Amino acid sequence: MSSTAAAGSISTTSLTTHLTILAFLSATTVYCFYKSRRLRHLKLSSPTSNPNHSSATRKGKLLFISQTGTSKTLAQRLFNLLTSNNLPFDLVDPNVYEPEDLHQEYLVLIIASTWEDGNPPSNGIFLSNWLSESAEDFRVGSLLLSKCKFAVFGVGSRAYGDNFNAVGRGFSSKMRSLGASEILPLCEGDVDEGELDKAFGIWSKEVIRVLKAGELRENGSEFIVENGDEMTDGSDYDDDDDYEDEENEIESDIVDLEDIAGKAPSKKDMGVITSNGKKNGQKEMVTPVIRASLTKQGYKIIGSHSGVKICRWTKSQLRGRGGCYKHSFYGIESHRCMEATPSLACANKCVFCWRHHTNPVGKSWQWKMDDPLMIVNSAIEQHKKMIKQMKGVPGVTAERLSEGLLPRHCALSLVGEPIMYPEINSLVDELHKRRISTFLVTNAQFPEKIVSLKPITQLYVSVDAATKDSMKAIDRPLFGDFWERFGDSLKALKDKQQRTVYRLTLVKGWNTEDVDAYSSLFSIGNPDFVEIKGVTYCGTSATSKLTMENVPWHADVKAFSEALAQKSNGDYEIACEHVHSCCVLLAKVDKFKIDGQWHTWIDYDKFHDLVASGEPFGSNDYMAPTPSWTVYGANEGGFDPEQLRYKKERNHKSTR
Repeated sequence: MSSTAAAGSISTTSLTTHLTILAFLSATTVYCFYKSRRLRHLKLSSPTSNPNHSSATRKGKLLFISQTGTSKTLAQRLFNLLTSNNLPFDLVDPNVYEPEDLHQEYLVLIIASTWEDGNPPSNGIFLSNWLSESAEDFRVGSLLLSKCKFAVFGVGSRAYGDNFNAVGRGFSSKMRSLGASEILPLCEGDVDEGELDKAFGIWSKEVIRVLKAGELRENGSEFIVENGDEMTDGSDYDDDDDYEDEENEIESDIVDLEDIAGKAPSKKDMGVITSNGKKNGQKEMVTPVIRASLTKQGYKIIGSHSGVKICRWTKSQLRGRGGCYKHSFYGIESHRCMEATPSLACANKCVFCWRHHTNPVGKSWQWKMDDPLMIVNSAIEQHKKMIKQMKGVPGVTAERLSEGLLPRHCALSLVGEPIMYPEINSLVDELHKRRISTFLVTNAQFPEKIVSLKPITQLYVSVDAATKDSMKAIDRPLFGDFWERFGDSLKALKDKQQRTVYRLTLVKGWNTEDVDAYSSLFSIGNPDFVEIKGVTYCGTSATSKLTMENVPWHADVKAFSEALAQKSNGDYEIACEHVHSCCVLLAKVDKFKIDGQWHTWIDYDKFHDLVASGEPFGSNDYMAPTPSWTVYGANEGGFDPEQLRYKKERNHKSTR
């Protein structure tokens, strides 16, 4: 977008009788004024529980999302107007603002420009991403910003079609979805109409009018607005239906990561050719429409069937706020971990799938195939771009940022089934050449692929159920012989010399009572480790009826793990836990407990040296001591004491 494109426009609506005095103004300006009248009764919540904190000392926040200075200039103009009206505000560049503090604010005004491809300017990327992730994270709750009142003025250009004022609209929608209330409706200024200054001037006056419609005074723990002869605490205001309609319209446009290509193409749609003796379907897994939608949501699609996305734990450790359970259990550096997949397709439709099983499915590869070198290079390039966006974010040091730009680990578990990709061995080779470790997760439906797989730093098999009936109900596999394939996959795992893991996802009411059946599987695959993790609730959909009642507490996971370890007759013991992730690790005693100390961590440099040597090696050749803070029962609960613990505010309409 051009330098003048950081602008925005005001929507139009029919004029009403009480607005005839504004007939000389543009219809867009009238709309903003009209809608603001409907919202004037909103109560303004107190930002603190301190009864001695008077309204005079409370300052609102005025944020500007600006690339070329347009929104910053408008924000400065509004700041001067607010100051002249004795309304205390801080003028804030969001690049130096901590989004986690939003739940403490009582009033926020945002002037937001839309930049290239509908994205926010550089100084608003982190704030925008934080709002998006918080709004989509069920653990945050829909009342996180319930004490916050806000208003947004968008700056954009209609010349950019559907991207017009996308950033302003996004801020308004996400703030509302987190419980914040608008004191004025979103106003969208269009830089191309030539009336941006006039529209902003009218909107600014409306802001002043709403804030000074009487006097702000405390009433218990709330501020109420006294308007002329009438006073209201907002209890008679009801505009929820309008907001719900708007949110439903926005949600209907969202395409999830695994919506790519919809269903697997049928045979009549597929022309199959042969390249170097390998089937190479002509149809691309990612359509242009899906690609564009996913790009807007922050996903980086690589080629025609691969993807990469920055993990929240990567961002957390970049900020010094702790790493994921792999950091605790195996010593990975979470801020240097790249999460990717070479195949967005899968052979299962699991009930707990975090993408609600809308991904493409198939029993074999039937799409166009991209070169593994291109996938690896592109994944690293896109990952670095996402890491660079963390520059300037509170807590991110120059040292950690520079480390993050040099990934050392790759979790091949973003989504889908990575070993479906026919060139998975070549892709793994490319990662190892760069001394990037590999953590690969398979759904145990392709045993022949496990057999032919080259050494992996750590190879996982998802063991979602312990009996045939429960696996059919939980994983909903495509293969009719899924149980036989599962058993053969475990047998193939047993023959691997490098580190192997059973990954158990506990779903209350589905598989938490099958301790005996699970223990009987140990001898089949003889895994080095068993990860036991509570299911993550991702919402109810047409294809999954899981609720929060199906999510086990950490105490439940611990009890299950202790019972399972006891059933192993001393072969396995609980080695580590990561309380935050509701995850526990069982490890083989005879291999990883040496002189009373656990050695679950990995010597990554040693692993790469062993791979480069070309000589056979085993899992005990690259193990390292486990630090005391992650050992089961430690006071730290698996949280790295060198990191700063940050507990996110949780606000839900109801508690379990």
